[in-house]
Amino acid sequence: MRVGVWLFGVMLSVIATGAAAQTSPSGGEADGSCVEVVVNGERTPAYDCLTRKLAPTMPARGPDDAAPGLASEAITQRPGNQLGLFNRAATGHRMGNTFGTSVYPQRPPPAVHTSPLLPPRP
Repeated sequence: MRVGVWLFGVMLSVIATGAAAQTSPSGGEADGSCVEVVVNGERTPAYDCLTRKLAPTMPARGPDDAAPGLASEAITQRPGNQLGLFNRAATGHRMGNTFGTSVYPQRPPPAVHTSPLLPPRP
């Protein structure tokens, strides 16, 4: 008998929660909290409610306004050389004629500095 009364109470609370969710204008968030259900000891969060809470608030837009992009989206539109990524042409220019044959970049021979006032050495 006690189990039947308890089960009736649980069913009544579930029905009341469902009715409140259907009648509230914010989709079940009358007080700003999401309802979690416990069935057979397993807690089930309301994922649709949590998703709505985590969604960014969008300002009212006119019909001519484009959808706003994420801040991270601007980073993906930047060229690779601004992001420090590999660029074959730039690497080939830096390595010189050793590109693809050596791990050391091409360097010009060391300069020999001479004085215009002294005679050249033999």
